[in-house]
Amino acid sequence: MNITLKSPSEIATLRECGKRLAQVRTALVAAAVPGVSTGELDRIARAKIAELECVPVLSGYRPYGAKRAYPGSICVSIDNEVVHGIPSDERILEAGQVVTLDVTIGYRKLICDSAVTVIIGGKARTKEDSKLIEATRVALDKGIAAARAGATTGDIGHAIDSYIVKQGFRTIRALAGHGVGYAVHEDPYVPNQGEPGYGDELVPGMVIAIEPIVAVSTEHVDLLRDGYTYVTHDGSMSAHFEHTVVITEKGPEVLTR
Repeated sequence: MNITLKSPSEIATLRECGKRLAQVRTALVAAAVPGVSTGELDRIARAKIAELECVPVLSGYRPYGAKRAYPGSICVSIDNEVVHGIPSDERILEAGQVVTLDVTIGYRKLICDSAVTVIIGGKARTKEDSKLIEATRVALDKGIAAARAGATTGDIGHAIDSYIVKQGFRTIRALAGHGVGYAVHEDPYVPNQGEPGYGDELVPGMVIAIEPIVAVSTEHVDLLRDGYTYVTHDGSMSAHFEHTVVITEKGPEVLTR
């Protein structure tokens, strides 16, 4: 375990990085309409990231064990795709689809990470889809509220999972939040399930990505042959929200709001 604490100057840079990421995310949400390809969303993101003098750090990223580098600059996951959907000109968005836009950018050598799930066209196909998205969004707020100095990563996971279970959904067991800043994925591991008081202690200067990843009816995922896209094991819908958060003496500060 190698948990790093960020200096005040690094946190200031991450704060600016988060503001710029939020602009990219906003542009993508506005562009995610019926008839647009996920490949076009990727190009929009790449252009906006360049305009903001940032770096699309996912482009060419090769996580441990990956057979090839990631080909996109963002991840676009549709319906039962849980995370890491690869953008493509062949994938055209349709009204009612549940789509997660996951953005990771670098600014002055530091990195922020954020994700949002939207309904294409604004009208859900079912009430369950709307409830799933809202529950996952609220679960992120619950996790952030638990991320206080002196608490633990288990407190975050417990806050997320206990709320999701009450809503009748399931948190994905194999995927979780993480430290972020110098790299896309750092220690500590930030679970979406956990026990209060267990895990790594949260201390001021830690920067973490909190990201509830939720499915309608399963905790389990399968990896597609593309080597990146995870889907729900039972084909049920999935949603995902994420913010980069810094732990401070006064409480959690969301950098990507």
